[in-house]
Amino acid sequence: MIPLAQAIAPVRAALLVIDIQNDFGAPGFAMAQAGMDLPPVEAAITRTEALLAAARAAGVACGFVRVVTRPETDTRALKRFMARQGMPEAMAICRHGTEGAAYYRVAPRAGDIEIEKTLYSAFVGTDLEVRLHAAGIETVVLCGLTTDCCVDSTARDAFHKDFDVFIARDACAAFDSRTHENALAILAAHSATPVSTDDIIAAWTPAP
Repeated sequence: MIPLAQAIAPVRAALLVIDIQNDFGAPGFAMAQAGMDLPPVEAAITRTEALLAAARAAGVACGFVRVVTRPETDTRALKRFMARQGMPEAMAICRHGTEGAAYYRVAPRAGDIEIEKTLYSAFVGTDLEVRLHAAGIETVVLCGLTTDCCVDSTARDAFHKDFDVFIARDACAAFDSRTHENALAILAAHSATPVSTDDIIAAWTPAP
């Protein structure tokens, strides 16, 4: 087995922060208004903050991914899927120009990779793959929201594009614990390795 410190060595790893935005996690915004359970989300964001600090200290590339929707980019498939869920139109989440689309509690800094997407995967319709390869990245460590949707989709696509994929299991969340754990178990069986935030931080922290 390859030691974790070698597998996610800073020189070839990137930390990707997925969809930590107001509509998904902040009080008073879309998911909160829908009655979703937010404490697991807040806990995951706290762990993400710790991961970001460790990544920056170690020189790990940091990427911030967020979904920004517009009526004209809502796909036919999305609209029909939402209709099957009993909604006449796609939910107006993370709309362009609204506070709902803004980052929540975390934000990119100068030099970070920033990706704007319209649906789930950070690789679909974006230049993320090109930018990661150009930076010499072979491994991605994912955190953020939600484990079963955009983290899952991004992890699978990263694997298909020949990246080694790790999931910070306690720095991502779904809106219920069973869904979160099931998503991690399925990813672990096929394409990604879940690891605790503490173990990732330890791997990125030089020995004294």
